Amino acid sequence: MNKESTDRRESAIPPVGRRYRVAGRELFLYRAGDGGPAVVFLPGAGGVGLDYLNVHERVAEFTTAVLYDRGGTGWSDRLALPRTASEVATELRDLLRVAEIPGPYILVGHSLGGAYARRFAQLFPGEVAGFVALESFYEEWDAHMPSDLHLDKTPTAVPGRVQTTLLRLLSRPFYNKMFAAWPAEIRTPLVAGHVDPKWMVIGAEERSNMLALRDELKAATPFPDIPLIALGALGVDSGQRLALSKKTLAELNDSKAGLYTAMADAVSHGEYRAYPGAKHSTIQLDEPDAIVQAIRDVIARATR
Repeated sequence: MNKESTDRRESAIPPVGRRYRVAGRELFLYRAGDGGPAVVFLPGAGGVGLDYLNVHERVAEFTTAVLYDRGGTGWSDRLALPRTASEVATELRDLLRVAEIPGPYILVGHSLGGAYARRFAQLFPGEVAGFVALESFYEEWDAHMPSDLHLDKTPTAVPGRVQTTLLRLLSRPFYNKMFAAWPAEIRTPLVAGHVDPKWMVIGAEERSNMLALRDELKAATPFPDIPLIALGALGVDSGQRLALSKKTLAELNDSKAGLYTAMADAVSHGEYRAYPGAKHSTIQLDEPDAIVQAIRDVIARATR
């Protein structure tokens, strides 16, 4: 069996939804609900669409809600990483067309997913009705963060075998707790995926070109003037606690207000909302009510 066939076999059979063929590869998408504008969730690096199932189900009560996995991640076919934001954004547009989910869309971008959402809006402004930024990447990061947190000072290292073995042991209880409310038929393969060393490496590879993504977004046409709500998480997750000093963590949180206020001020109907009890990696678990309300508010502003 060749590598392409092996990669497809390993990423096949999602627990819900289905895989759509786009540009020669198969991509996972799960939709629920009806009506528009459709709300599309873009996961952070190391994340997959089903990580947002709790919010997705609530959004599906009032409009179409869409979860998906980017090429190379989750239950989508494997491919070389990292990728440009333009590649990811164009892939998503093609997937939504093949799945017959019409725009305009409300994009909900978490962390790295926010970079791809912003590029989608730059490339296809007429197809985006609004943006909800969950601890989102913003191309003006360096202008608002202290120098030791600039993108060129925080490179991403791809974990080796020893690191992934340790992470697998330490992270299983975390993911079991994180997805405890998910149905067992979804929770079991989702946890298994997150503790798989291959998924861990994929997450690191995907976020290894942050400088290039910043430059790509900054060199592009301006972000469109659409309703935007940015949600900031001021709690400290375990990864941040291990990687950053208390002083740096305090500087990071102090700088978020300026970062996301600037993002919001760049559009006519923008707003920043801070949540002291939420953490970067688990904002969808920590503040699901706030995320659903932000989506409702952006839809209301977009359809006003």
